[in-house]
Amino acid sequence: MNKLLISAIALLVCGASAVAQNFQDKKDLIPISILIQDQPDPLPQGARTYAITKLKQIAANNGVAANEDFSRFFISLELTPITKDILPGPPMQIAQNMQVTFFLCDYFDQKVFASTSIETKAVGTNETKCFINAVKAINVNSKEIAQFMQDGKQKIIDYYNANCPNIIKKAENLSFQKQYENALYELSSVPEVCDCYDDALAKTKEVYQQYIDHLCDVNLAKAKAAWAAQQNSGGAAEAGEYLSQIYPDAKCYGEAQGLYNEVKAKVLDDWKFEMKKWQDGVDLESQRIEASRAVGVAYGNGQKPTTLVMPWMR
Repeated sequence: MNKLLISAIALLVCGASAVAQNFQDKKDLIPISILIQDQPDPLPQGARTYAITKLKQIAANNGVAANEDFSRFFISLELTPITKDILPGPPMQIAQNMQVTFFLCDYFDQKVFASTSIETKAVGTNETKCFINAVKAINVNSKEIAQFMQDGKQKIIDYYNANCPNIIKKAENLSFQKQYENALYELSSVPEVCDCYDDALAKTKEVYQQYIDHLCDVNLAKAKAAWAAQQNSGGAAEAGEYLSQIYPDAKCYGEAQGLYNEVKAKVLDDWKFEMKKWQDGVDLESQRIEASRAVGVAYGNGQKPTTLVMPWMR
């Protein structure tokens, strides 16, 4: 269990009031990634930043929760110069007609679910500024883009409706092998608008409980060993590192609290540590669901390739 994953869940536990408030707002959104190819025709960095912003706007306008977390389905774009003219100055400028192609794809099966192209014109003092201005000129509310998103969303829903039993079965097999993070990644990918969401959610709760119980057993054993080795502030600090990774729903949480009380009584005020708790006054069910999703998201981000080359999009 790495510290990045622990931090991801801890943020959800500590900020649970925001989780509960936003939980219903996310109900109808389909989560996808934003990916832009690094090769063979990379966008200039400045244009890339604007492109990500445009893709987020397109997603938000069409009921999609798009971000840069790594997931199976993603939205992307490519800019292809069609014509190029040099305008005499001063200052000399470049004028280009560009084709902007949008893609909604399945990364793992390497399939394009939907695509559309529009043309845009841009002028700049260099090619990078020309690309930036071309991206800025994209009309995120165009009919072509709206239809593209509608087609892509429906195909994603169809995919999950058709494959949900297999996803749940795969998650069961992964959890049996104690690959809980991977299992939660598979289950948390199912959008709430899909017919099988309730089945996936039920399995998510089951796997998440197995996950935190396993995590508790492992870390409690390590905490006990650390405290037994040296019952002083040094041993308390090491034990605290392991106890901090134990969550309130875990079966051994009570036993972990017993160890916590024992250590605290021994080192008194030298031990500045508190065990995790769910935030009072916030819907516990929402907190647990969001915490399990955080595990899946963190696992997915760990699978993201360092270089994105997707020639099959063309």
